[in-house]
Amino acid sequence: MSCFSCFSSHDKKTAKRSSSSKRSRPQPPISPHKKENNIAAPPRPAENPKPKPQAEPNTNMEATHNNNSKEGGNNNITAQTFTFRELATATKNFRQECLIGEGGFERVYKGKLGKTNQVVAVKQLDRNGLQGNREFLVEVLMLSLLHHQNLINLIGYCTDGDQRLLVYEYMASGSLEDHLLLELPPEQKPLDWFTRMKIALGAAKGLEYLHNKANPPVIYRNLKPSKILLDEEFNAKLSDFGLAKLGPTGDRKHISARVMGTYGYCAPEYQRTGQLSVKSDVYSFGVVLLELITGRRAIDITKPTEEQNLVAWAQPVFKDPNRYPELADPLLRGEFPVRALNQAVAVAAMCLQEEAGVRPLMSDVVRALSFPGGVPEAGAVTHDSGV
Repeated sequence: MSCFSCFSSHDKKTAKRSSSSKRSRPQPPISPHKKENNIAAPPRPAENPKPKPQAEPNTNMEATHNNNSKEGGNNNITAQTFTFRELATATKNFRQECLIGEGGFERVYKGKLGKTNQVVAVKQLDRNGLQGNREFLVEVLMLSLLHHQNLINLIGYCTDGDQRLLVYEYMASGSLEDHLLLELPPEQKPLDWFTRMKIALGAAKGLEYLHNKANPPVIYRNLKPSKILLDEEFNAKLSDFGLAKLGPTGDRKHISARVMGTYGYCAPEYQRTGQLSVKSDVYSFGVVLLELITGRRAIDITKPTEEQNLVAWAQPVFKDPNRYPELADPLLRGEFPVRALNQAVAVAAMCLQEEAGVRPLMSDVVRALSFPGGVPEAGAVTHDSGV
């Protein structure tokens, strides 16, 4: 899959279920639905050739796997091909009632496959969108070759004529953004501490797989709450691999890539120089973990000036462990184990180091978040208890 290194693409919005209001969390200055969301837009291609993902390209990419089939992978294209008629039938001709998500360049519909009655999410790409055929091909190849319980499962795709559609497993609980950063209905409770840490650990395991077990490593380059999808039990899966890049191999520490992504989540060295590495993903994970801890957006211009940038606001607190509880989301109402909070804040601080070389590996992050206290235990002590 050496051809992947030249791919670039535009940020897309994943499917998510809408929700309305318990607390008002205003949108950041740059909407994740819009083109401006990218730090740099991809060049318009001179040609727009029709891809043929049915034919597997020449690639040496293999997903290293263990005996657990959920975490393993192989180098075979496993995605099915669908006709446009099949997917139109599955989504009732793409009716508005089936629409569950919409971004600047795609719409996502809930559907049911006629042959198997499987409920799926069908993403229909804008045929005139700038992200084009290359991003579609990257997504098909990446998710066909990489298989892990914390990565979204690509069921198939459609390339009839100029149509470009992707078929994924349906994630019943929508995205992390829905539950953490958007308004909640009055009857819905905010995420509790243990659910937040469960989601963080799942996302971390997905990144660990991409960095350490995929061969060559894969840099996700697109981590943010809207890209972390949740099933009925709030198990997290990374979605939307259109911006993913193959990482450096051999003695190389980074690759050079067009700067793309969402402001507030991009690592500083990548944003400044275009030097991309697995440590760039580590920084983005630190931002998301800090959002889970605080309930705040990475960028929020409705806050006072000194609080608009979440990472900058939290940096002084990182220097004093006695102040870590100040970062806890008020909606948690103090219901969290103090040791677990301190540990999570410390992990976020390490991931958000300015220098890429001193950030931890995702395998280290997974181990840190897996320690007792990150998951519910009998007799767990909360902050209210004074311990």
